[in-house]
Amino acid sequence: MKMRLLAAAAIAACFAAPVFADNSHDFDSNGALTLAVIGDWPYNNLLLDNAGLLTASVNADRHVRFLIHVGDIHSGSQPCTSAAILPPIATSNPGWNQAVFQRFQQFNVPVVYTPGDNEWTDCHKSKEKSAGDPLKELAAVRGLFFSRPGITLGRSEMPVITQAHGFDRAFPSDAQFVENAIWMSSRVLFVTLNVPGSNNDTVAWTGTFANSAAQAQEVQTRDAANGRWLDAAFDLAADTHAKALVLAIQADMWDPAAVASGADGLNAYTPFVQHLATRTLAFGRPVLLLNGDSHLYEADQPLADPNSPTGRIHNTPAVGNLTRITVQGSTNAPAEWLRLTIDTSHTPAFTWTNVPYCADPNTQCQ
Repeated sequence: MKMRLLAAAAIAACFAAPVFADNSHDFDSNGALTLAVIGDWPYNNLLLDNAGLLTASVNADRHVRFLIHVGDIHSGSQPCTSAAILPPIATSNPGWNQAVFQRFQQFNVPVVYTPGDNEWTDCHKSKEKSAGDPLKELAAVRGLFFSRPGITLGRSEMPVITQAHGFDRAFPSDAQFVENAIWMSSRVLFVTLNVPGSNNDTVAWTGTFANSAAQAQEVQTRDAANGRWLDAAFDLAADTHAKALVLAIQADMWDPAAVASGADGLNAYTPFVQHLATRTLAFGRPVLLLNGDSHLYEADQPLADPNSPTGRIHNTPAVGNLTRITVQGSTNAPAEWLRLTIDTSHTPAFTWTNVPYCADPNTQCQ
């Protein structure tokens, strides 16, 4: 408990810094807040070429205050960038991440991005052309998308606190997780965590990148840092009397396809889900989990009934104040982004709709 309080205090001190004194994103506002949420975009060359259809749709909504991207900026059948490997791997696509970065910069609102498994954990796979070392690919993602820690992407920048600045000094290795962020708007605390698919990066790395010791260390280090960042977020939410908490990750920790015979499994998420359940129950206020990964839009309360199919996967007590939304992947029809409104003066606090941004990439969006 002492360590958690120290981490929360460090983050609270960051919030008190001058950069937040004139926060245009309403740290203290009690009004309704609208944001956009996307994931699994742009997934291929067609979507990258037509990225303007999505950016135009989001930019046209004057109520959207910022955008969260929950990971996977290319498909699981495309090569990774190999940007951090010299000489580059022949099968890699070194320009892809830079092209996506430029698309992110076309959104008028601040963009908060959390990496997906296709960007790094899965780069060893033959279906991704064995085009990248997972750890080096993660380093490349951090070097590009998080090159200015504490400042979001997008045309309109927003300050956030990253674990690179708000880490618990008792665990200095947590400072590498620059992708983990916390910010507050309209009395709602937002937190991102690097929780990728492929069963939390426990699917064995293969080929020339096989390294069970390094992979196990990666998972252990990241899980521990994520746990401390999650605790710090809930502690800060309690200390600041936040009225709700929103958590954004990539992994679908209840994906039914993952528990089919021969699939990746979900067991590596169980400690995290149990931790989230404990903190959500203690918080006692609305908590929303946003994820991508499985591509098909879904909204549920996965832990509300311990005897339900989702409740049995991770064996938690009943958690009635946790809502989960899986955002629609960009390769599925209709092409949609999630328009989420949070108003903690009403019940339910979270309302949302899926906004079609184009029926066909060759036509004008309406």
